[in-house]
Amino acid sequence: MALGGAPQAYPQTSDRIPDHPVPHRGFDLIGWLSAPRHSGTPGMYALGPAARTPQEQRDEDGAGIPAWQLLLRAALNLVVAWEVFYYLGSLVNVEIRGFVVPKVGDGGGLTFTTWLVDLLEIALLVKVFGRMGRWSLVWRRYGRPLVRRAVVATEKKAVIPAQADGRPQAVDPWWAFRAVAEPGGLALLEQETASGRVNDVDHQRLNRALECVRDYPDRLAALLDAVRDHGSAACAHPSGLRDLPARGSGNDLLLRQIRLGTAEDVPKNPPAYRGVDLALDPTLLGTSLLAVGPSGTGKTVRLARPVAETLCLQALAGTAVVVVVGAADADLGPDSWYDVVVAPGDSRGRYGLDLYGGARRPEEGASRLADALLPEELAPRATLARQALQQVVGPFAAAHGRPPGLRELCLLLRGDADAWNGLREELRATGQLTDHQYDLAQRERMHGQIDDPGGLLADRLGLLDRPVFAGCFNAAPGGGAGDPAGKRTAPGSVPRDAGLPLFAMHALDHPLRVRIALPEHAHPEAARILARLAVGQFLHAAGTRQDRSLFAGLVVDDASAVIDTHSVRDLQRLRGAHAGAVLLLRTLSDLPEGLRAPLFGAVGGRMAFPGLAPWDGTLFAETWGTVWVDERDITRAPDTSGGMFKRTWRAIRTVLAGERAQTESVTTRRVERRRWSPSELAQVLPGGHAVLSLTAVDGTPVPPLLVDLRK
Repeated sequence: MALGGAPQAYPQTSDRIPDHPVPHRGFDLIGWLSAPRHSGTPGMYALGPAARTPQEQRDEDGAGIPAWQLLLRAALNLVVAWEVFYYLGSLVNVEIRGFVVPKVGDGGGLTFTTWLVDLLEIALLVKVFGRMGRWSLVWRRYGRPLVRRAVVATEKKAVIPAQADGRPQAVDPWWAFRAVAEPGGLALLEQETASGRVNDVDHQRLNRALECVRDYPDRLAALLDAVRDHGSAACAHPSGLRDLPARGSGNDLLLRQIRLGTAEDVPKNPPAYRGVDLALDPTLLGTSLLAVGPSGTGKTVRLARPVAETLCLQALAGTAVVVVVGAADADLGPDSWYDVVVAPGDSRGRYGLDLYGGARRPEEGASRLADALLPEELAPRATLARQALQQVVGPFAAAHGRPPGLRELCLLLRGDADAWNGLREELRATGQLTDHQYDLAQRERMHGQIDDPGGLLADRLGLLDRPVFAGCFNAAPGGGAGDPAGKRTAPGSVPRDAGLPLFAMHALDHPLRVRIALPEHAHPEAARILARLAVGQFLHAAGTRQDRSLFAGLVVDDASAVIDTHSVRDLQRLRGAHAGAVLLLRTLSDLPEGLRAPLFGAVGGRMAFPGLAPWDGTLFAETWGTVWVDERDITRAPDTSGGMFKRTWRAIRTVLAGERAQTESVTTRRVERRRWSPSELAQVLPGGHAVLSLTAVDGTPVPPLLVDLRK
């Protein structure tokens, strides 16, 4: 049985259909599906501008040449090439005739040889004079557009297949259903599609449902019946929502992308990425992303909120589960975006938090709780703390069939005599005292000693055992949320004095949207404990879950309190568990120095915002490495060349201009330079921008790019 007799609060999957569906009105589903997309390059927004090909990059290099100069140079080289071919060809033909005619005569052999030599001459002349005259650039700038216009004009005259109303045929959004649906089974769905009542979330949700039940005939029949009877409202998310209120732009659910901004057209960015839109998707989020920058630089508004939004949309479509952790006043979307809102100390909280995460073994829940209670500066005592909690939670769960409540745990850790006698009597009554005698003896032996972590753990738990947090955490039987016999109720319908239903982090195999709002201003130390607890439970649950079909996303608005040795190690496991995290930091100085480099190595995405401290920029610069660049050295020296006339003229020009004539020598060499130096990251980045590097799950890298997050 799962550790935690409290009801595990997560919405159950149901077949109910919402009475008032709320999709986008007038959504052009066919147009959205038919929009041209380019994929294959990690980090590139498929609906934005495509990456420039090497040919287009060469065109851009010659874009600064005026048209008259380009055409004049091409024409001059063409005239010279023709003259060379005319006179050189005549001379060569005479030589060929004198060599070939005595052997093969003046018939077909001579003609073939002449043509072959002419072709070789033409190829040689085109290569030589075409390169000097930039004929390829002339063709790409003027010739190819003319040919394309001619081809388009020809295609317009061709017969285009049309529908009954005369419009061109478009993509069929329900082609996957047609292969399994009965005739007329998609009539309602097609009618809603034509009237614009089916949005992108509906399309992805229904196709996801079909993908899951395709190999199960009974479930497939039930799905087809629901689609026939309810159309696009079939298989709705347990919340009944089919879209997000106050939804922003830049989401492409077909490829599960969220647009972040545009890569600037600057020399720092590789030519292939200049001017393209950058986006995140589960393939990139699967390696996790670390963003560092001071407050007010846009980390929350331009990164955390968009990622939370797209993961919430994917959860409505049945492809993701998301947990968002941040201060109660952080702009991470309205509460209506989320199914579960855990807000300790706030009346808007509809759920409490299970301190043990719904762990199925006492050791797991106790270990996560101990790591959350002790800050990083007390990490050397973590081993003893975990052992102390396990020695209490394990016997208590065996005796009562549930973990200890918050108050009960505090009393047992402090060594309260009544609490220990009650635990012993319960174990004796259930016949398990012998099994847990050793743990009890070990714990009792530590009571009152200087190095006993029990008192410290109890004091830390006391920060949560306050009236303002009543009903928000595990309670003893009769306390509402801790009652093992209690029944789950709808969010918001349970009075606070009766306790809230508890959310357990092991529910990551459901398409949930979870918001944990921390009381950072009123109770900062309690907020740190809760943040560490929630993140630790997520990392453990995401890495050990059996069903990994859903992408598990974690967004932490301020990760300074949650980064420790255990979280860094667990972050590395997310890559293979179809999960990822977005961690925001104000400065790396908030972390112990020994954790900074391992954290950079554990994540595949790194993002530097303006105003970064130089010592923070050093780690970014070292991580991004160096690149080979062409460096030009210009040496100037007084001009002393020439005879008497030239020297006299230079002397007159020096008197008139006030400057001595100089000669310049230019030396070009390839040198290795940092992609971004710490001073550039600290001083050069403009507001609203960031430098972003990414790595896909398969190891494909995206180099550091200067991104305008406002576009």
